[in-house]
Amino acid sequence: MVEIRVSGRIPIWREARVGLETAALLRSPILRGQGVDDGRGQPVLLIPGFLAGDGSLSLMANWLRRTGHRPSRAGMLANVDCSGAAVDRLERRLEKLVREQGRRAAIVGQSRGGGLAKVLASRRPELIAGIVTLGSPTVDPLGVHPLVRANVRAVATLGSLGAPGLFKTTCLDGDCCTDFWARQAGRLPRGVGFVSVYSQSDGVVDWRSCIDEAADEHVEVRTSHCGMAVHPSVWRAVADALSDFRRRDKRAGRARVRLAKAA
Repeated sequence: MVEIRVSGRIPIWREARVGLETAALLRSPILRGQGVDDGRGQPVLLIPGFLAGDGSLSLMANWLRRTGHRPSRAGMLANVDCSGAAVDRLERRLEKLVREQGRRAAIVGQSRGGGLAKVLASRRPELIAGIVTLGSPTVDPLGVHPLVRANVRAVATLGSLGAPGLFKTTCLDGDCCTDFWARQAGRLPRGVGFVSVYSQSDGVVDWRSCIDEAADEHVEVRTSHCGMAVHPSVWRAVADALSDFRRRDKRAGRARVRLAKAA
């Protein structure tokens, strides 16, 4: 794993704001789709963060569906599997989504999900119009609060002891996921958009580890880490990015994609 240690104390107590952020979303016009372009069937794969499952992005999925997009869940109860194995499964899900919709997909990934999104885009650029990462430490995947880092190491230890469905210590420090970490640290192929959304008041991730030089745009919001899934400003950034990805594909003549049926 590529590791660039960032310094600074991360105020995890700020995560207590997530309830207020959800309440703000329920009052926001964006929840009703105000000012959001019709997605016109644009497929969007949603990938949750570390320890989280598909349910953590259910509000966003429902909103995307109401605004004309075609959201697809990652099929995760908890995002704790080996990164390489997780990407393999997500790639198959992505192929199915693109085949059904006949156009390149966008990916929205929160936290660890954003790292998975970036690697997917590196591996399969012909399937992906662009990615939006929400509080994703792609510069330093362990640039997180010490308590969260301890949870990462605890999961890795359990996986190394044989617990099924968990990443192992070799996934972090060994040869298991060498290609994954190299791709996450690299740049994306031309024609794949990349928007990184970050918050300097993130209570889990050091915001500097989200400032990925490979991104086309960095969007700053004022929200907690968990609140990235429900904050009105984040949803606005997601809507703008998805609209931009559609415009880019249309200009480049990539509006439609045909994939052969799986054997």
